[in-house]
Amino acid sequence: MSADFLSMRLTCACVVPGSTGDAWGRELSAGLSARMSAGGGDGAMTGTRRERRATPVLLRPFNLSRWFALIGLLSIASISAIAGYLISDFVTERMVRQEGQLTMEMVENLVMTEQSMRKLLVDREPVSVAEPGGAFSHLALMPGVLRANLYDTSRRILWSSEAELIGQQFGANEELDEALAGQLVAHGKRHEVREKAEHMHLARAANFFVEIYLPVRDADGKVLGAIELYKNPVALFNALQQLNRNIAFGAALAGLFLYVALFGMVRRADLLISEQQRRLVDAETLAVVGEMSSAVAHGIRNPLASIRSSAELILVTDEETGREAAGDIISESDRLEAWVRELLSYSRPLDEKAGAVSLAPIVARCVEEFGRELHRRHITASLQMPPQAPAVHGDPLLLAQVLHSLVANAIEAIQADGRLEIGCESVRGGRHVVLTVRDSGPGMTVEQLQRVGKPFYTTKTQGLGVGLALARRIVERYGGTMEIDSAPGCGTAVHLTLTCA
Repeated sequence: MSADFLSMRLTCACVVPGSTGDAWGRELSAGLSARMSAGGGDGAMTGTRRERRATPVLLRPFNLSRWFALIGLLSIASISAIAGYLISDFVTERMVRQEGQLTMEMVENLVMTEQSMRKLLVDREPVSVAEPGGAFSHLALMPGVLRANLYDTSRRILWSSEAELIGQQFGANEELDEALAGQLVAHGKRHEVREKAEHMHLARAANFFVEIYLPVRDADGKVLGAIELYKNPVALFNALQQLNRNIAFGAALAGLFLYVALFGMVRRADLLISEQQRRLVDAETLAVVGEMSSAVAHGIRNPLASIRSSAELILVTDEETGREAAGDIISESDRLEAWVRELLSYSRPLDEKAGAVSLAPIVARCVEEFGRELHRRHITASLQMPPQAPAVHGDPLLLAQVLHSLVANAIEAIQADGRLEIGCESVRGGRHVVLTVRDSGPGMTVEQLQRVGKPFYTTKTQGLGVGLALARRIVERYGGTMEIDSAPGCGTAVHLTLTCA
């Protein structure tokens, strides 16, 4: 006996009076599993080799928001600190140089009016006492001056405001060399920094000082020597400290603003990526369902047609028992045919060129189809459809299937003597319509509510877990949303928000 014939027998075994859709799905799945385990029909008998599938690589979940929160904070904090330091250093250097420029202009005016300094540089003879009211006295008494030294071209101190330094000659000094080359040199230093020997004996009262080197020229512009000044301009240092505090505060504020703005964007992108990933996983899962549906429908339709034809032949006989059995077979065959059409509709791509759909006829037709089941379970159906409900954007067949799935779930959730409510209302200024299907069933827990709607998850013992997932996919494809409200003992309400046509 061939595998195709075995499959047909398994299919026929499902077509029995009173069988439910879920039982049909389980028996059909068992039949397909038995067929595949047997080797795939004729392919197994011909000895064809099975295709080997590569082992899937499991990727660890990546939390973009958490990684950016850490790396972004460190990066932005480092950039802000470095930028603040560079700006502070640049401003400090420019202001100190401006102080040196003003000091040089004052010294040049002093040298031009007092010839004793030029004479000393020409004679190159150190002096230990400054003439009262002379150039050296004015130099030592300039505001904020801690020390003043006069160097000749050989780097020897010819005069100093501190007598113990007169006549000394220190080692290499780049700033002094630049001044003897005709350049103005000015920079600020902390008092505790002692990089050069000439910094010794500086006044301990100054926490910060400006070191200025000024070239001294003759009337022809030739450099005769250099003046070294150590100044403590209190007003300048107070301004620099306030400026540095403002720069630090501004850098911190800018870094915080940048971090918050970027984190908000990354967080939104992370949520969007997570949502798209969830939809992609659901779409891939439902794509497998579509492929299976297409294969199942193709395999069922041919033997189903043969079964129905045979039953129609039995009907022409005179035997009452055979006619009754044939009627049951035809009824169940028609029901299987309806399921096959539904499976095929799920497997085909959704039509993006959908038009306007009126919900009232679809709701009325759906309730009418379930009328016998509602009566059998003593369930009261209440329709709250406004007479002038606006049309929505979608496909009538697919929206009918969505409503059919929701009503079927609601009826199965209600044990007996319950209530089913279907209502519709316009929201958001008439741009959207909310269709609500509410039942008086036992409701769902928080854990069940979080997982409901995912492919292959069901709260029913005989469910397949694809109805709500497919319904959500259809609604979202047409720009709508599906929300579920439920609580234990309070029933369940499914809200479909659809766009008006």
